Amino acid sequence: MIMTLDYNSDIPIYVQLRNQIVIGIGVGGLNYGEKLPTVRQLADDLGVNAMTVNKAYALLKNEGYISIDRRHGAKVRTEWSKQADFSQKLEYELKLVISEASLKGIDQEQFMHICSNIFKAAMSKNHPLPE
Repeated sequence: MIMTLDYNSDIPIYVQLRNQIVIGIGVGGLNYGEKLPTVRQLADDLGVNAMTVNKAYALLKNEGYISIDRRHGAKVRTEWSKQADFSQKLEYELKLVISEASLKGIDQEQFMHICSNIFKAAMSKNHPLPE
C-alpha cells in the first residue's frame, strides 16, 4: 500500500497516517492479518520521526484496527468486534462531512453516489467484513 502524506496540511501527520491505514484496511489495500512495516521502517520510508509512526500505531491499536506483538510487530486485526459508541462517532463525523459537502456545493444525489461507490469498494474485498 502506498501512503501519501500532506506535510503542509493542518491535519497532524500521525492522524494522516492513521487515516491512510484505516482506509487501506477498509478498501482492501491492507488485508486482515497482514503485517505492517516496523515503526522505524515506515518512518524512514515516509521521512517522518519514528515517534510519529509510533503514535499512529498506538492510536490504531487502541481503536482496534491493529494488534501489536513485541516479537511479530504490528498486524491488521483478523477479529473485529462492534463498538457501541461507534454509532455516535459515525453520526458526528457524517454530520461534519455532509455539512462541509453541502457548503462546498455537493448536492445529496452526488454525495450519496460518492458514498455508494466507496461503500461498494469496501464491501467488495475478498474477505468477510467485521461483525
